[in-house]
Amino acid sequence: MNTQKKILIADDETVNLDFFEVMLSKLGFVVEKCDNGPDVLEKVKKFLPDLIILDNIMPGMTGREITKILKKDPNLKDISIIMLSALDDVKDKVAGFEAGVDDYITKPFNFTEVLARINAVLRNRALFDQIKVRETRLTLAEELNKDLKDNLSVFISNIDELDNAIADICKNTHEGKSYDRETLINHVKPVSEKILSVRKHIAALDARIEKTMNEWNNLKKEEIGLPVLESQIRKFLHQEQQ
Repeated sequence: MNTQKKILIADDETVNLDFFEVMLSKLGFVVEKCDNGPDVLEKVKKFLPDLIILDNIMPGMTGREITKILKKDPNLKDISIIMLSALDDVKDKVAGFEAGVDDYITKPFNFTEVLARINAVLRNRALFDQIKVRETRLTLAEELNKDLKDNLSVFISNIDELDNAIADICKNTHEGKSYDRETLINHVKPVSEKILSVRKHIAALDARIEKTMNEWNNLKKEEIGLPVLESQIRKFLHQEQQ
């Protein structure tokens, strides 16, 4: 089990807080706890857990209200939430899922089931994170491809103008026309300007490619290969079956 995973336990019943803290700590999780709604929001910002086990009925704020606030925060919205509740009504469960919880467990609970659900939620989050990484890399590739096409059209346009200018000079030279200094400058100046423009586009494109490759490589460091990911999923499933 990943010893780096952090779980925040939020419940106003001390017996539940102590039980989860002992059991989950023994399993290698880093555990923090709190017993009221406002404290949850403060602790989440400091602790940044991977998962919150959140009681729905607590002093100060309900679990559903906390969930809605967290899901509106771009920095906290991806934290997984398992809601605990003594309410077994379908409407309450639906309301919890609509607020953004990942799973819903009715009290009294069985710890083996809770652990299985924790593993399932963390596994799903890992899969979702890998999908996000791959989608981001794909977006970077599409943006770079668009930049390449846009710059290519500019290059072609500039090269066409260069060809026309050179052809005009060659034609006049072939016809024996002589150029005074001012006329020659007028013919050569647009060519020089186009060459400078092409150089600037090439430099900008080179910088764009380098930036994209750096972002691509950083994302690749966070990406888990499919064989490794499959192995982790099988490990999770094996743990849940024990």
